[in-house]
Amino acid sequence: MYYKDNPEAVKRRDSLRMYVNGKEISKKSPLYKAGRYKSLDDAWSHEEIEKTSEGYVYAIINPAWPDWVKIGKAFSHNDRLNNYQTCSPFRDYNVLTYIYTYDRHNKEKQLHDIFSDKAFERKGEWFKISKDIVCDVFKSQETEDE
Repeated sequence: MYYKDNPEAVKRRDSLRMYVNGKEISKKSPLYKAGRYKSLDDAWSHEEIEKTSEGYVYAIINPAWPDWVKIGKAFSHNDRLNNYQTCSPFRDYNVLTYIYTYDRHNKEKQLHDIFSDKAFERKGEWFKISKDIVCDVFKSQETEDE
């Protein structure tokens, strides 16, 4: 007879779970794959991750470039932030704001179009823009998706 906290039962149950950087990923996730991974890229190829529409559109900032905000998309904004930290010896990238959406590819394009009109300057996905404006736009987009 097995009890819920029996070490063998716990081990068996844990072997069916997915963890990315210590955070459990739901079995309902389209990218669910049992195992423990440091990042989603360790579990799936970039192409497989990009096939998934749902996810986050985020704004990332870095104090090294105080007037600039990067608008990007990811299945997991925290996973993407961890990937950015490897580019900085100070690990000083921060997520300013984010929204969850069922079509992150389209939502990112919409936000790039909006910020292109509002920003002083644009370099790819980086916008020279007020952080307050970014937060306000994200907040208005959040209510559109509900």
